[in-house]
Amino acid sequence: MDQAELEALTPEKVVDARGTACPGPLLEAKKAMGSVKAGQLVEVRSADEGSRKDIPTWATKVGHEYLGQIAADGFDRHMIRRKK
Repeated sequence: MDQAELEALTPEKVVDARGTACPGPLLEAKKAMGSVKAGQLVEVRSADEGSRKDIPTWATKVGHEYLGQIAADGFDRHMIRRKK
């Protein structure tokens, strides 16, 4: 997905994990997935650089669809679609 497509998405759940360090954003992502239905979108906001690798790796490993990240002002917005 390109940046314009990612920015046009409307997530069902937004998790603000900007104040947490690794593994906080990943743990918040896991918890958020349990609160949405299959097919719905979760956005995880993180300022932790490790999340750029950890969140996509985890999402793919457990069977969710990692759509990409959007660079914002001092943080990243990670978009993940729950698949199961």
